[in-house]
Amino acid sequence: MNKSLRYIALLAILPLFTMGITTGSFTDAEAAKGQGVGSSKYGSSTNVCGLQLCSEIPGGKAAWIAKQGQVSPVAPVIEEKDDDHDVETKAHDDTEEKITENDLGSVLRLSRANVPAIIPMHQGHYDGGDVYYIITDSSDPTHADLITNNQDWKVELAPLLKNAPDAALSKTYMFTNGIEGDGIHGFQGEVFTSTPAQPDVYSALTSHVHVTWNEGSTPRILNSDAMVMEAADNGEITLTSVDVVLNMPQIVWPDGQMMVKEDKTLTDETPYGGGQVLDIDTEEMNVTFIAHRGWGPDGRTIYYIVTDATPSGPAGMMGVVSAPTSASLIANSAAVDLFQFKNGLIGSGPLGFQAGIAAGAPGDENYSPMWRIFMTGWADPENAQLLETIGDLNAYREAGLIDIGIARPMDSDHIVNCPFIDPFQ
Repeated sequence: MNKSLRYIALLAILPLFTMGITTGSFTDAEAAKGQGVGSSKYGSSTNVCGLQLCSEIPGGKAAWIAKQGQVSPVAPVIEEKDDDHDVETKAHDDTEEKITENDLGSVLRLSRANVPAIIPMHQGHYDGGDVYYIITDSSDPTHADLITNNQDWKVELAPLLKNAPDAALSKTYMFTNGIEGDGIHGFQGEVFTSTPAQPDVYSALTSHVHVTWNEGSTPRILNSDAMVMEAADNGEITLTSVDVVLNMPQIVWPDGQMMVKEDKTLTDETPYGGGQVLDIDTEEMNVTFIAHRGWGPDGRTIYYIVTDATPSGPAGMMGVVSAPTSASLIANSAAVDLFQFKNGLIGSGPLGFQAGIAAGAPGDENYSPMWRIFMTGWADPENAQLLETIGDLNAYREAGLIDIGIARPMDSDHIVNCPFIDPFQ
């Protein structure tokens, strides 16, 4: 395909792309609730009208919204100029403007591709030390609602997590009575049996054992697995296994924490690597992650954070916890397919190309925060187009325009813990 035809193809999808990045977007009132957005020290802005700031448009946001109903779906007619490689476009209203190849590349860049997401932390215990962690997903609706209300931040329902094998889970003790505190049920903080410092057994996915103080016992803080076992052996507490799996990534643990990104200036072009955390505040009890924009299976906008991954190579590149136990999910239904791009349109994806497409999203029966990564490559990268849905992937693969294969970095099974969140809540 020559350059002129390629421009026509790119411009023909532009109206649809513009609609895609605004459909399902947040209202000003919703955006205003986002901590660190708008007046954020990380430099993100919510007052966006399509592909530019509303303040740059005469009449502001109201004028931009009114104009959307006047956008014609008719593709412009393109003429290539030989002298300076500029192209001239004649739209349906006979107005003319010059568009360069660099302009077209910027048009296809997602707005708000990276935004700060402030997430509440909880304090627990491991081997006598403190653990700070977040709760993002639950296999059980009761726990999802309970924790959402307690922390005033939404926990997504992910029923597929119940299918995770024991090898992909760590065990956590939850207290149902005793000393009041920051625990899930309003009592002392949870007790963990591992941290990322024990990578062979650590998992952010946790199975749970309820700890209940027996009548006649004197409750006290238990801050280690050994103390819990000793109290159980003494008949002071009763341990009850609970059929629920929570995604509880640890942020700080004894003698360690998640990597904090050095350059905290957050833009749509912020590099993917070098850390996923902007700030950890153990006094205010919150952590600020970078939320990355992508596509749900039907083209809806989603945002996700990254907390841990396997194998160690990709984990190190992204600056997240290495969690080898997640490899046991590679053929398990608790993990869902996520399609990333290894060539094609330059964009905000982890490899520097367009944002990825997920096979499930919050609210779907097949949503899970655990993702089995597939790499998508264009047979002719110069003629790549923007893909937004699972249907797009299937159609272009059937046409032989793209190939899709499971990612095996370091010749290893590749699973990433990417909870989908609402960064503007």
